[in-house]
Amino acid sequence: MYGALAPNRQLKVFRPPPRGFRKVVVATNIAETSITIDGIIHVIDSCFVKMAWFNSDTYTDSLIITEVSQASAEQRAGRAGRTAPGKCYRMCREEDFLKLPLNTPPELQRSDLSLSVLQLKALGIDNIVRFEFPSAPPARNLICAMELLFALGGIDEDGELTKPLGEQMAELPISPTISKMLLVSGEQGCSKEIATIVAMLQVENVFVSGRSDKVKVMKRRFEVEQGDFLTLLNVFYAFEKFGMKKNWCNSNALRYKALKRAADLRDQLFKTLRRLEVPLTSTSDEDCVLKCIVSGLFPNAAYLHHSGEYKSIRGDVPLKVHPTSVLFTEKHPPYLVYNEINHTKHVYMRDVTAIDPCWLEVLAPHFYENRRREREIF
Repeated sequence: MYGALAPNRQLKVFRPPPRGFRKVVVATNIAETSITIDGIIHVIDSCFVKMAWFNSDTYTDSLIITEVSQASAEQRAGRAGRTAPGKCYRMCREEDFLKLPLNTPPELQRSDLSLSVLQLKALGIDNIVRFEFPSAPPARNLICAMELLFALGGIDEDGELTKPLGEQMAELPISPTISKMLLVSGEQGCSKEIATIVAMLQVENVFVSGRSDKVKVMKRRFEVEQGDFLTLLNVFYAFEKFGMKKNWCNSNALRYKALKRAADLRDQLFKTLRRLEVPLTSTSDEDCVLKCIVSGLFPNAAYLHHSGEYKSIRGDVPLKVHPTSVLFTEKHPPYLVYNEINHTKHVYMRDVTAIDPCWLEVLAPHFYENRRREREIF
């Protein structure tokens, strides 16, 4: 049981088991507070949780596995015995449990602050360092947020919001890197394509989960060699071309509700772009779309190291392409940008797209200036 699971499969956990059988539900922390299942009388708690933490080296929120807090463990124990006496078995010793943190760290202390700083600036709060946050975030996260906003053109050298770009970015409730990509798309002549890609990025798993050969073959129909962004664009255009039908989605291993949600989000983005006077234009030039993507996601750039693995351009953090990506089994491009990072056994890049490294030097020379100088020296 997890959040992105197809609705018809989610309903299975609520069905009573056949007579003489026992039901076992394996769940993420969605079961802590969001869902209560009748009949559950035993809970086995791993005492671990996947939690988003901001990585100042890669400028992204990373999903990492960490110890659960005592408060969250109590919430998990509460899933047992709702309708009958129950027990919770924790996969750790009592002395280790007592060493766990009492509460989960506040999101403000472990997330990317760029959007929060941008909105505080829009509210007229200039001195962010002296601002009394409910839970004071690490100073490094604040510095990274300011550096990123300056690199994106959201604030100027004095820390003031730029006009109109910074003010418009503050109005959009999405990551500043994505909002920058969306707002400059009008100048690039590809605002419709970028709005579609942004809408598709806001929904999870448009493809039906599964490793069968049939699912892989159907997914391959939409794939393009440039990467995941243009693949998502292909999926939506095909969905739109065939009338947004549920039967068509089922026959092509696509999730109808996710695509329908993306269509609604795209309509909302179109309305927002009209209100911000960004022209709605379309293009058939793929390079134009990719350049626009780089103009926003340039902080999330990686290069292929001579060792055969990817490393982030800033920080040299070892990275791997996620197995669900189009570029996972293909020939590895020398440079790419990614949308997010996922920590499991390795650090995986999700939603990746191959790029020309020259675009980084043209679109973000100020961001990679120091890096280029280091390479020249050595």
